[in-house]
Amino acid sequence: MTRLLHLDASPRPGRSGTHEHGSHSRRLSHHFVEHWKAARPEDAVMRRDLGARPPSLLTVDWIEAAFTPSEHRPFAMNRVLAESDRLVDEVIDADVLVLGVPLSNYSYPAAFKAWIDQIVRVERTIYFDPANIEHPVGPLLNDRPRHAVILSSRGGFGLGAGGPLAHMNHLEASVRTAL
Repeated sequence: MTRLLHLDASPRPGRSGTHEHGSHSRRLSHHFVEHWKAARPEDAVMRRDLGARPPSLLTVDWIEAAFTPSEHRPFAMNRVLAESDRLVDEVIDADVLVLGVPLSNYSYPAAFKAWIDQIVRVERTIYFDPANIEHPVGPLLNDRPRHAVILSSRGGFGLGAGGPLAHMNHLEASVRTAL
């Protein structure tokens, strides 16, 4: 059984074509998941709506807790990281990330950035070794194949691959780097 984590990042609550002012990226991600489930009904889908319920922004307390080795973290620091731990656990459990993300102001919405910030964690999803000059940062979630499908809407203004404004689209490259 494959496990999907379906994230929607648009602040628009509905889907285009169904709701007035609905989100194109929500329509795309729901269409993808519906077709996946039709072909593979036994697969599990966990859904998180980042647009409706954005993750918390990072704080000084979060940074101090995240960069304190886990064996030295007091309970209060673990409590600060509880939301991040839940989000990281969802990523760890998933085999496929289905990311419905609109292009907003040349990148992704703030709610999606908050999610990225919460899941890119030393000791959980990445390693950081400043003594390793060639590779000071690297992935920890390479125990099995994981895939990400980015379903993005960007309007018709040449921001897609090969378009005259493609160099201004910072969404896909940034997401690829973080993941």
